[in-house]
Amino acid sequence: MSTVTGTRHLVRLILRRDRLLLPLWVLVLAVLPMTYAASFFELFPTAAQRAAYVTGTAENPSIVALLGPVYGDSVGALTAQRGGFLLAIIALASLLTVIRHTRTEEEAGRRELLGSTVLGRHAGMTAALLVTYAANLLLGLLTAAGLVATGLPAAGSVGYGLAAGLTGVVFATIGGLAAQLTETAGGARGIAIAVLGGAFGLRLVGDTATHDWPSWLSPLGWAPRIRAYEGERWWVLALPLVATVLLAVVAYPLSVRRDLGAGLLPPRLGPATGGRALAGPFGLAWRLHRGQILWWSVGFGLLGLVLGGAAQAAGRSVEGNPQLEEILARVGGASGLADAYLGVTLSLAGLAAAGYGVQAALRMRSEETGGRAEPVLATGTHRSAWLLSHVGFALLGPVVVLVVTGLAAGVAYGLSVHDVSGQLPRMVGAGLAQVPAAWVLAGLAVLLYGLLPRLASLSWALLAVCVLLGQLGAVLNLSQWVLDVSPFTHTPQVLRAHWSPTPLWTLTALALALAAAGLQAFHHRDLPTT
Repeated sequence: MSTVTGTRHLVRLILRRDRLLLPLWVLVLAVLPMTYAASFFELFPTAAQRAAYVTGTAENPSIVALLGPVYGDSVGALTAQRGGFLLAIIALASLLTVIRHTRTEEEAGRRELLGSTVLGRHAGMTAALLVTYAANLLLGLLTAAGLVATGLPAAGSVGYGLAAGLTGVVFATIGGLAAQLTETAGGARGIAIAVLGGAFGLRLVGDTATHDWPSWLSPLGWAPRIRAYEGERWWVLALPLVATVLLAVVAYPLSVRRDLGAGLLPPRLGPATGGRALAGPFGLAWRLHRGQILWWSVGFGLLGLVLGGAAQAAGRSVEGNPQLEEILARVGGASGLADAYLGVTLSLAGLAAAGYGVQAALRMRSEETGGRAEPVLATGTHRSAWLLSHVGFALLGPVVVLVVTGLAAGVAYGLSVHDVSGQLPRMVGAGLAQVPAAWVLAGLAVLLYGLLPRLASLSWALLAVCVLLGQLGAVLNLSQWVLDVSPFTHTPQVLRAHWSPTPLWTLTALALALAAAGLQAFHHRDLPTT
């Protein structure tokens, strides 16, 4: 029996388990660049308008820090830059997919059960990597085909698509390596995401500095340097291929130097006795969620600084472009173009914050399937107290991260217009306005967990629908009733001079009703449901 015996069967198992989630993130991330290209064709039809946009916005240090460099003023070059942040999302989806099917399987005990059959030592990681590699290559091909369909040159489209797919391949391998280092899935995710954050930081420093050598050290910095649509440098594609091989050469030997279920890094021992705070379900929930809240807040704070710093330049860049002014005014609903830009970008931050709410709500599902919920409920802890302890953080988390985003954006924008005291409360208010819509998605996750726990992961699909409607609704001129499916459509733009708080109260009431229904359903079902 070889070390990869049974890989084919595990591939089929992974495809079956991820038959909804895997196609979802592949299709969403493949369609978004196509919508960016269509938007640029519509909003900047002339070379002069594109050149003004590049000078006023695309080369702004804050925009470059967030998206990456721009190498020309063609629609293709602008699309490649606009899709720069998608590279980080592709990397995140890839590493999480691999960890889900490697370390998470070991932690849950399913890998040991499968190992009792005819299964090679490397079959699990090989199957996870093969599926994720294939998903990324498919994403790259779909991206390239979509960009060609919008009218962009084929060479640049293939270059951008391959670069995006290979970025995911590199980080999938990083996920496989991280899964060997720690005995918990949470620890593996933390290590891999820390590497992703470091790569983003290197790319940011290199792209905004005089010399860009730090960007060459980052896997997220390689894709932009292919210079899609602006004289492609195909040799750059060799960098992610070489990095993938080197990482795999390290990861595979490490997997045989540890026991099944263990990690190479020794677990950190906690105190011999727990503090008084851990005596109740809320203290335990705080212990489980505090790390995520901290790191999400740090990330959103940096995002707020970037968005606020770019607002004034974004407002100036569209002056003289009636089409873009009309769309920004309609979508952002603000009296000034900078306010319109901030309104739109903070709504995107609200969508991301909803992701935290969904993740925190689904922590209950992982606690249940991991066998950790039953021992807690076997004590005097009531079901309601246990569920509410987690739901509380699913509702508190979006508030914290959006307040941090508003504070950071208010400081950055206030400094640029010399009015920190005036802009700070406005930006915090605009961030808080996104909270009720994020709560609705968290409430839906709680409802699915309580009523149909096996389908709880569909909460991510609902979030993806909201993202698609927000990104594609204006471009495709969708009917209003379709746009109204997303709770974020109903969020008022509080940066306007006049707005009504009624939608906020309505969304809040809906979110609480969904969570209450989930609590009631949880009381009437068996535990655990696997």
